[in-house]
Amino acid sequence: MFRALYRASDGIVRTDLAEADVARAVNDDDGMLWLDLDAHEPEANRHLLLDVLGFHPLAVDDALEERNVPKVDDWDRYLYVGLQEAALRVEDDVPLQTHEVDIFVGRRFVVTHQHHPQGAVERVWLDCQRDERILQRGATVLLYRLMDELTDGYMRVVDDLDEVVDRLEDTVLDGQTRDVLPTIMRYKRALLQLRRIIAPQREVANRLARGDDDVLDESKLIYFRDVYDHYVRLSDISENLRDLVSSALDMHLSVINNRMNEVMKTLTVITVLFAPLTFISGFFGMNFFQASGLFDAWTARLAFVITLIILGLSPLGMVLWLRKRSWM
Repeated sequence: MFRALYRASDGIVRTDLAEADVARAVNDDDGMLWLDLDAHEPEANRHLLLDVLGFHPLAVDDALEERNVPKVDDWDRYLYVGLQEAALRVEDDVPLQTHEVDIFVGRRFVVTHQHHPQGAVERVWLDCQRDERILQRGATVLLYRLMDELTDGYMRVVDDLDEVVDRLEDTVLDGQTRDVLPTIMRYKRALLQLRRIIAPQREVANRLARGDDDVLDESKLIYFRDVYDHYVRLSDISENLRDLVSSALDMHLSVINNRMNEVMKTLTVITVLFAPLTFISGFFGMNFFQASGLFDAWTARLAFVITLIILGLSPLGMVLWLRKRSWM
């Protein structure tokens, strides 16, 4: 149902807490508790959050339902912080995967709830197991570590997106237009989704850095300013990537238009070259004349030879005329 890291006032770190121990640990002003909940047991988590920890039902509903944008709610003795973790799966139809991470932060406790247990929370959990000084520094530092790890994940995402966009541009410039348009549109939607997450998450970091609540340690709020600066940079990079993807789309459409123009140019030249031939052969193929004495010359050998010469010279003349007009 849950796992726990509890550093008591005597410096001993315990991981074998029962439900009754959690109720005592969360009210220990000299200890530090980190409780991580398993999302696969929502009813047990609801009981723990409501009845044992005494959190507000609205905050609990926000934590248990994966549908929130990043935000901060102040509930007097604790904060509810809803964040999003991002990962890039290039082979998927939806390359940008996001998962909600819910955090309750008090003066001496942190409660996390992951809908998909992986990534940032796991890495920080292992760090706390290796180095108990992280817990010793309090809930504010632990919250910072979690947010900073989430930010590093976004940095990896934008780095991977940058490489993907470079490959898309090379593909477009090489003239490989097959299946490129769906790929461009897929990553354009991914970058739009990334912007929708980064903007409110940046405001969460800014809100925590201002210190508008009494829960966080005021001497450590500067850490959240560092996280905010990272999100500002991420926002700028994501906007640049969106511009690059839009440029790749424009280049792709230009390549297609240029290729279509070349095809139409070739077809037009062929049509123009054969237009005189069609006219001449059509004119002399009409059944207006009969082999009578008045028009014997039309069916004579000389007329046949002259017609062949005209048919041969007409395309050459059309080519010279088109080149003189700079049309080919």
